[in-house]
Amino acid sequence: MGKKIMVIEDDTDIRETMVYALEEAGYEVIASEDARILKHLNSHKPDLILLDNWLSDWKSDANGEQLSKQLKTDPQTSHIPIIIVSAISNVKEVAEAGLADNYLRKPFDLKDLIQMAEKYTK
Repeated sequence: MGKKIMVIEDDTDIRETMVYALEEAGYEVIASEDARILKHLNSHKPDLILLDNWLSDWKSDANGEQLSKQLKTDPQTSHIPIIIVSAISNVKEVAEAGLADNYLRKPFDLKDLIQMAEKYTK
């Protein structure tokens, strides 16, 4: 398999579409409906994280912006590229505030998803 991408998205249809497209492009994909999977980053060792900004099942007040900032300020995880995925109008500002490497606005074209994955998994 190719590079490993972690997809954290609570919308089942979007998550499954992302997984399918990324796997078809040759990536190994680890997908989760919530951010609890982030507790296992050391065992999964993703090359890229695609992180939804609003996770309805997440049991804390943390959103994608806050989770991204936590990961980017931790020396053990700061090297992992993070892309915030969201439909909110200010997703660019949210990604910047969360120290994310980039953002992908929903709805997105699958070609844009793959190009973004390629850019951050070189």
